[in-house]
Amino acid sequence: MQLQGKKIIALGERDGIQGGAIAQCTASAGAEVVLEVTHCFV
Repeated sequence: MQLQGKKIIALGERDGIQGGAIAQCTASAGAEVVLEVTHCFV
């Protein structure tokens, strides 16, 4: 997937995929991560 030039908000879940992992994956694909958070949704 080409994400070059796109801005990304990475919303992660504590018990699922964390925001940092999403941010790293999208950044390696060329996106600019503008917000990265991990929350516990209960």
